[in-house]
Amino acid sequence: MSSPSAQTPESVWDYPRPPRLEPTDSHLRVVFNDQVIAETRSGFRVLETSHPPTYYFPPDAVKREFLIANARRTLCEFKGQAAYFDLAVGERRSPLAAWYYPSPVPGFAAIRDYITFYASRVDACFVDGEQVQAQAGDFYGGWITSRVVGPFKGGPGTLGW
Repeated sequence: MSSPSAQTPESVWDYPRPPRLEPTDSHLRVVFNDQVIAETRSGFRVLETSHPPTYYFPPDAVKREFLIANARRTLCEFKGQAAYFDLAVGERRSPLAAWYYPSPVPGFAAIRDYITFYASRVDACFVDGEQVQAQAGDFYGGWITSRVVGPFKGGPGTLGW
């Protein structure tokens, strides 16, 4: 398991490309409309050059009653085809708040049906109690903590990095 030390920041420029998948025992939590939507210490994180980590939750760590399947599909050159969920709690709804890989490529088979969330489309995401900042641009969905340093791809002018 990997639980990076808060005293030793990781540079996203040291992360590999193609990306690497690694288990993490960090305490991960997602909150929306005063509900804990997902929580685990048995997740995975994907590390890719220039991106903050993306954290994936085991299917049984997510309150699926709040997820609504969305028809959107995208293709990641490294992980395969992604499927999306909207999130609905009470009267609040967040379109395309989460995604997963129903049939990932072999190197990412461990995250089959694991779910990740855009930090910008929920009220809060936490890694070991620290509230994350959303990666700019809303394309990659990385979670920025004090443990990682950039600059990060995703903001204006970074598409060609």
